[in-house]
Amino acid sequence: MTWQPQSLPADHPSVASGRVGVLIVNLGTPAAPTTSAVRRYLAEFLSDRRVVEIPAIIWQPILRGIILNVRPKKSAHAYSQVWTEDGSPLAAITMRQAEALAERLAGEGVVVDWAMRYGEPSIPRQLQAMMDKGCERIVLAPLYPQYSGATTATVMDKAADALRAMRWQASLRVMPPYHDEPLHIAALAEDIGAQLDALDFEPEVLLLSFHGMPKRTLELGDPYHCHCMKTARLLGDALRASGMRPAMRLRTTFQSRFGPAKWLEPATDTVIAEEAANGTRRLAIAAPGFSADCLETLEELAIRGREQFVDECGGEHFAALSCLNDKPVGIDMLEALIRRELAGWI
Repeated sequence: MTWQPQSLPADHPSVASGRVGVLIVNLGTPAAPTTSAVRRYLAEFLSDRRVVEIPAIIWQPILRGIILNVRPKKSAHAYSQVWTEDGSPLAAITMRQAEALAERLAGEGVVVDWAMRYGEPSIPRQLQAMMDKGCERIVLAPLYPQYSGATTATVMDKAADALRAMRWQASLRVMPPYHDEPLHIAALAEDIGAQLDALDFEPEVLLLSFHGMPKRTLELGDPYHCHCMKTARLLGDALRASGMRPAMRLRTTFQSRFGPAKWLEPATDTVIAEEAANGTRRLAIAAPGFSADCLETLEELAIRGREQFVDECGGEHFAALSCLNDKPVGIDMLEALIRRELAGWI
C-alpha cells in the first residue's frame, strides 16, 4: 500500500519555520536622556543579581531608597552629553552593526537582529520575533569580547528565561567570548593603529581602558580580569609588530568604579592623574573591551578624561579613540566569528 500524506485541516494556523537567525546583544541603554528613563533603566540593571552580588534583602532598600533617588539625575546629564539624533549611541551603533551583518548574510537567508540586555529591544521580545519569522535555530552573540558573569552570563540567563516561557523553543547556540581571538586582535590593532596615525600629535602613552569590576569577582573565579589582561597583552604585541611608535608606552587600566567596594586596579582616572604628575603631556586612550561606543567611552573617557588630563592636570594633548563600532574592519571580524557559529546551519 502506498502511503499518502494527509492534508492539513482547513483551520490549521500557518506556521513559519525552517529559518536561521542571529541575535547580537549589547548591555543596554535608557530610552531617553531623562531622569525618569534613566531611573527605569538603572532599576532593571542594578537589580540583576549578577551585576550586584549583595543579598536582595540588603541591597534593594539601598537601591530603592537612596541610589534611584540620587543617581538618575546625574546619569541623565551624562547621557544628554552624548545623545545623538539617532538616540542612544550604543543602541544606534548596535542597530547599524546588525544591519551590516544582515546585508553580509542575506545571501544565506539568515535573519539578523539586535537586542539590549537591559532596556529595549529586549532579548525575550527579539527571540519571539525571530521565532515568529520562522527561526528555529538562533545564534545568540553577546558583543562582550571578555567574559564576565555580569555581562555574558546574564545575557544567557535572560535568553534562558525567555525560552522557559516558550512552548516551541528555538535551538540556541551562543557565540563564545573572543578576547584572544586572532581576528579580534588583528581588527583592534588595525583600527587603533589607523586612529593613532591620524592624530596631529604623537602620544607618549596609550591607555587600554577596560570596564571595571569589583575585585571580589576575580577572587570568586570570574575570568574577566584575566581575559582583559590577555587582550591587552596580545594587542600590545600586535601593535608593536605592526611598527607602532617604539617610544609610546602602553598601560592597562580599569574604569567606571561604583560604590565603596574594592575594584580592579589600576583605575583609569588614577593613572591619568599619575601620568600627568610624572610629566606625560600627550596621552591617548582606547577601550578594547567595548564593541561599540557608549556612555562609558564617549562621556567618561572622551569628555571627563580630557577634562581631567588637560584642564585639571596640565596635559597638552589628549585623544579618546573610538571603538570598532560598525566600521568595515569590525564588521569583517564579527561576520567571520558568527559564520563560524553558523557552521552546519547554513
